[in-house]
Amino acid sequence: MRGLLDTHVLLWWLADDKNLSLAHRAVIADPDNELFVSAIVVAEVAIKASLGKLQAPAGLDEAVRQSGFGELPFTAAHAEVLRELPWHHRDPFDRMLVAQAIAERLDLLTADGRLHAYPVTCV
Repeated sequence: MRGLLDTHVLLWWLADDKNLSLAHRAVIADPDNELFVSAIVVAEVAIKASLGKLQAPAGLDEAVRQSGFGELPFTAAHAEVLRELPWHHRDPFDRMLVAQAIAERLDLLTADGRLHAYPVTCV
């Protein structure tokens, strides 16, 4: 499986948080899966932490690299997918992650049920 981690899934994995589902734990722990973290996730955490809306340690980019996840930049091709996405969800970070998952043909590891409305496989 090839997958893209949503922000909360990544943060829960790194913190070994009990909110992370057993299904997500199994997918992330399986070495046969190719998993990615988007630059959008790092940007979302940085922005929300700087606004005091999220408590997260600095150095998320290094934590991603050390965890063995692939890094996925946000490209112009990803941005073009946004034009055709219906407005099921208003969060710009989540919409960009959905666009990346669609463009790259990745499953999206998320606990956000609203993202299931998009044409992407959610795990």
